Amino acid sequence: MKEFIDAANQLMWGSLLIWLLLGAGVLFTVLSGFIQLRHFPHTFGVMKRSFRREHGGISSFEAYCTSLGARVGTGNLAGVAVALELGGPGAIFWMWVTAMLGMATSFFESTLAQLFKVPNGDGSYRGGPAFYMQYGLGKRWMGILFSIFLIVSYPLAFNGVQSNSMSAAVEEVTGIDTAWTGLLTAFLAGLVIFGGIRRIARVAEIIVPFMAVAYLGTALWLVFSHIEELPRIVRLVIDSAFGIGQAAGGVLGYGIAQALINGVRRGLFSNEAGSGSAPIAAATADVRHPASQGYVQMLGVFTDTIVICSCTAAIILVSGQFEAGGGVTGMALTQAAMSALVGDWGAAFMAIALLFFAFTSIMANTYYGETSIAFIHPDKRLLTAYRCVVLVGIYTGSQLNLPLVWAMADLAMAFMTIVNLVAVLALSGLVIKVMRDYNAQLGYHVEPVFDVSRYPDIARRLVRGSW
Repeated sequence: MKEFIDAANQLMWGSLLIWLLLGAGVLFTVLSGFIQLRHFPHTFGVMKRSFRREHGGISSFEAYCTSLGARVGTGNLAGVAVALELGGPGAIFWMWVTAMLGMATSFFESTLAQLFKVPNGDGSYRGGPAFYMQYGLGKRWMGILFSIFLIVSYPLAFNGVQSNSMSAAVEEVTGIDTAWTGLLTAFLAGLVIFGGIRRIARVAEIIVPFMAVAYLGTALWLVFSHIEELPRIVRLVIDSAFGIGQAAGGVLGYGIAQALINGVRRGLFSNEAGSGSAPIAAATADVRHPASQGYVQMLGVFTDTIVICSCTAAIILVSGQFEAGGGVTGMALTQAAMSALVGDWGAAFMAIALLFFAFTSIMANTYYGETSIAFIHPDKRLLTAYRCVVLVGIYTGSQLNLPLVWAMADLAMAFMTIVNLVAVLALSGLVIKVMRDYNAQLGYHVEPVFDVSRYPDIARRLVRGSW
């Protein structure tokens, strides 16, 4: 079974998904007129208005923090180290490319999630790919298929990955047994997730900005403290990405294909653009125009990969630990790099950062699964049972190293990404229409408001009360 799944993952992640993701990103970039470049400054203007709650629901900023909390996790710390180990410094360049193209993809999928969101009756909303598959395409079976793939990968398996990484990092620094960390994580997660999306959003709104600022501040301080190393690192990354000179094939022994595959794979795992997970959080926001949340979520991809992942890569490469080798891998490499730069407290700082990063990922992943469960069958007893299973999985994940489970999660994520991209491609014309409506109003220097009555072809597909 493991060999079969590994072969399927190699096919999916080694060729098919790379070209599908990059191709879709290029297409969405062209269709939107290079929105991630042309309108990038505008995203900050939208963010200024994102703290507003329209009808007592979830604010745009809270939805942004929830999705960023899911994006920023072990992939930003351990994942970057893995990308460097398997693909060399050039993998970082392809992570950047994946993020830049993924910003356009994120705009499309998040705008669709907002457009086809469903009111909960209490001022809040739910939605995501399953909902725009049902209401936008009229294919409920497609939404159920997507939901099943998501439940297998995010709340059941990836939560275990986060818990496992947290527990190992704490044990490395403090010697506390992984069982205690796993138990405490499950307990704290239970306090949050049983409060539903409102409590998850409130907690994410507090933790995510705090952890991001603390980590970025430390990383930037270290980079500027070794500013003379920066030109060498940038040159190393670019040379390795294209196999120039000795950077890729001679000294480090990495090829262009290795850099490309691992950069794209780790980039998607980190920023999730195209996978269809972040739009579930985007749909919860109560905003005046669907495209506005598309801009906010586009900034989330930039923050996750271009900013945070780059900081981690810079720390590792500046420290010299990557070139030194020594068999240190994953999170241990990131901790060793920080310790080499600042001393013994570096490993503890990384462990604390990982605790915050992984915990917010667990919260958001669990909500993604809740939305998928509710889409398939809206039974509160089923939802309660699901939450209990997730908590058990968090504890179990801290204890076990299950390569088969992680491989299955990777494969499920690959399938959910394919299903989502097919739907987004099919509905891309609606996104263009919504985007043009937004830009036309922006041209009159007014805050865009979506008037669905102007678009009868869209209105007849929407659930009453969504707009």
